[in-house]
Amino acid sequence: MSVILGLDVGGTKLAAGLVREDGSLIAHEMRPTIAHGSAQALWEDVADLIDTVLASSNEDYSAVGVGCGGPMLWPQGRVSPVNIPAWRDFPLKEHVRERFAETRPIAIHNDAVALALAEHRWGAGRGTDNMLGMVVSTGVGGGFILNGRRIDGHSGNAGHVGHIVAEHDGPECNCGGRGCVERIARGPSIVAYAVELGWTGEQTGRALAAGARMGDEAAIRAFARAGRAVGVAIASMASALDLELVVIGGGIAQSGDVFFAPVRAAFDEHAGMTFVRECRIVPAQLGYLAGISGAAAVVMDERSSS
Repeated sequence: MSVILGLDVGGTKLAAGLVREDGSLIAHEMRPTIAHGSAQALWEDVADLIDTVLASSNEDYSAVGVGCGGPMLWPQGRVSPVNIPAWRDFPLKEHVRERFAETRPIAIHNDAVALALAEHRWGAGRGTDNMLGMVVSTGVGGGFILNGRRIDGHSGNAGHVGHIVAEHDGPECNCGGRGCVERIARGPSIVAYAVELGWTGEQTGRALAAGARMGDEAAIRAFARAGRAVGVAIASMASALDLELVVIGGGIAQSGDVFFAPVRAAFDEHAGMTFVRECRIVPAQLGYLAGISGAAAVVMDERSSS
């Protein structure tokens, strides 16, 4: 069974690991993303993370997979993640190729597309041909599997569901639009809104979720607003694409029912037609290391489609 080196670059954390073709991890490392330094400094941090993983195992790897926040110029792999200001048109794929891939195959895609592929192959989406894999964390993104195949779109950026408009007169988003799902439902925005409403606890998604479970009104209202934005967007996408399943991962999705209950309530309110109401919304199964497995799944998907 061959081994794939997987790299996951997100707005909050960097993760890398060695992954078997069944999705299991041999070794992995994680560290915070320093998103506001120089482009080169962030790359050296990524490279050091990979070096640490490779030094921890005697396993060789046959290919390299990369998942990174978008948008990006694809498949060239020049990335401009909305939530990583240090990288604008950064040639991530070429940097990884020169230092770690050498003659090995390398594949890159949006980190939420990677998660969708991993959940479709090994997780909650197994046996499903029409699904959305969605990440709700520092940012909000997605990847579509339709008729059993990954959907890339014209530029490779299909799946930027965080920039669907959920509130037409909502707050300005970092992307330049207004009322985007990401602007409302990303972790930092949920916390900031709760603070506006009077939240005085630790300013993290985990602490806010705990507060909501304990009945804190500000925390409950903040999650209700975020969940509504996500649920409305899902109802629209399920109507347009006839989805069977939406799998949601990421740090905010780990909040449990304080997040999923308002998501499902908003979906139920806006899903009118029978085929739309049949779409199920479930948590991701692969956990906080899904991004590494997803990066490997990008490689495997490229192999199967070539």
